[in-house]
Amino acid sequence: MKVVSFIPIKLNNQRLPGKNLLDLAGRPVCDYLFNTVAGIDEIDEKYVYCSDEKICPYIPDKLTFKKRDARLDGYLVKGLEIIEAFVNDVDADIYVLTHVTQPFTKADSIRNALARVVSGEYDSAFSAVALQDYMWYKGKPFNYDLTDIVRTQELEPVYMETGAFFIFRKEVFTKLHRRIGEHPYIYEIDQFEAVDIDTQEDFDFAKVVAEYLKHNNQRTL
Repeated sequence: MKVVSFIPIKLNNQRLPGKNLLDLAGRPVCDYLFNTVAGIDEIDEKYVYCSDEKICPYIPDKLTFKKRDARLDGYLVKGLEIIEAFVNDVDADIYVLTHVTQPFTKADSIRNALARVVSGEYDSAFSAVALQDYMWYKGKPFNYDLTDIVRTQELEPVYMETGAFFIFRKEVFTKLHRRIGEHPYIYEIDQFEAVDIDTQEDFDFAKVVAEYLKHNNQRTL
């Protein structure tokens, strides 16, 4: 069984220009996930999927640069278009999609989620955080009764995708054209792993988290 990972990355970000190369606690943002994925031996081939060769000096030895069409850097391009281009170009039984904008993703989280898909128990897996709070949708309570307000710890959790990783069998995408199949495993990650850098505010928060994790030895940063 062939397992392939790919990290889509572009260098022309609009909301936070150059965010993937910004200095985060002494390292480029992309360096965190690049090195995390490089250390996962359960993945057979590991690619950085980028249109710009300027990313090459940042790529560690265990990862391979895979040049993509610059068209995929367009602001209106959807994520599924990028996945389709990669799947059409690189064959695999299982794909592991990760994003550098979530730099604190743990290797063990990816390993554990991948094992669930490799075992055949699930056709896909994705990272998520559990939300146990009073939620509203379209002007009405979503997960609780206004006349019987239980403690938050008694609420049924609602899971939010984080985008840290999506793991899927090839047929999930080729048949369903999705990154999540009919029988996915929801892998719950912690709040640090869920940090996602899209804006300047996100990056400022990530800097605080990076320093905290470094000084408290909670990650190998």
